Amino acid sequence: MRILIDNGNTPAAPRPYIGHYGRLRKAYLEQYRPDLYTALVANEKLHEHCAEIDEAARSRIDLIMPQLAKSAGATEALKATDPMKWVGLMNACRAQAEEIAKFELIYV
Repeated sequence: MRILIDNGNTPAAPRPYIGHYGRLRKAYLEQYRPDLYTALVANEKLHEHCAEIDEAARSRIDLIMPQLAKSAGATEALKATDPMKWVGLMNACRAQAEEIAKFELIYV
């Protein structure tokens, strides 16, 4: 029979992934909102906060991309007839969706 003794050295839970938008949020907080940044670091919530922002930004972009593509006329028919124009429209829609997500979630 083995008895396990907890000496306080148990590994912490793995941190959630922080992607591009989470890193942008961290940089913004560090530079423009130092009080909030310091509070999040002190409470050990910065990593969690940035991961949540990253997930929210990705979800927001995924939600508005189809709407922007539809309004820009980037259809499957256009993709079949003029792929270069379709790619250009989709790139423009992606850039617009990213700017919306940054404005709404990251730089606030």
